[in-house]
Amino acid sequence: MSVGSGLIVRTSAALPAVVGEGSLVYYLEQIKKFPVLSEEQEKDLVVDFQQNGNMNAAQILVTSHLRLAAKVAFSYRRYGLPLADIISEANIGLMQAVKKFDLSKKVRLATYALWWIKASINDYVLRSWSLVKIGTKAAQKKLFYNLAKIKSKLGLYENKELEPEVVKTIAQELVVDETDVREMNGRLGGDKSLNVCVADDDEGEKIDFLVDKSQNIEESLARKQEASYKAKVLQNCLMQLSDREQSIVRNRMLTDAPLTLEELGQKFGVSRERIRQIEKVAFDKLKSMVLLAIDAKK
Repeated sequence: MSVGSGLIVRTSAALPAVVGEGSLVYYLEQIKKFPVLSEEQEKDLVVDFQQNGNMNAAQILVTSHLRLAAKVAFSYRRYGLPLADIISEANIGLMQAVKKFDLSKKVRLATYALWWIKASINDYVLRSWSLVKIGTKAAQKKLFYNLAKIKSKLGLYENKELEPEVVKTIAQELVVDETDVREMNGRLGGDKSLNVCVADDDEGEKIDFLVDKSQNIEESLARKQEASYKAKVLQNCLMQLSDREQSIVRNRMLTDAPLTLEELGQKFGVSRERIRQIEKVAFDKLKSMVLLAIDAKK
């Protein structure tokens, strides 16, 4: 069938999948094959999808914007998370945008989709980080969304360690701890140790906050003890999850080399979307248990 200005819709077409980091080049080549829509074609497809429930029209809208989703995803590659998964999350945001798009907004789908794509990726990044920084999630969110903007306002464009006075200024403006500012700056600057394994030993050194060179020995020891305690709590709470949930959480969030949704789907014989659902449920359960355990100690 044809829609709008001669756009051919192939009902047999399937969305290309990002299987792993090694398939990224192939994936990027594949999505280049989908044509860019004219405004008229886009409008016809949106109407067909919304009024007639034509899922084929929705698929055309999604595939024609996969390059946009990939471009946004690549801007997050320095965050220390699997790029294949970031692209997958970007595509989920894109699908949500297509589902909720309103022609009355008088903007193109690409403009509207940008918000959904970034929101989906941001949620994934924060979800992935939160297990190693449960105690200050609100502060982390505030820094995640505002640190780059404030640094730009201060004329700081390089990803390097911030001077103490700059850290103090940012912390005061956002009303967060200076330690949180240093840690988030390190993460956004390319820290590759974001999802490291919480080891079974008592040291917990890989989830310690980034060290403040000005802190004294007592502060350093207290911080290390707190991190060690949180590591023990996390391990105890993990054991309360099912074997499958434990495996998915460990392989997705608590390892130096996270497996992709596709790889875990193959391991457990289910779809990647099912793995994503299990991961979210397991994470929510785990977070609730950890917060409850930490609050009980206070």
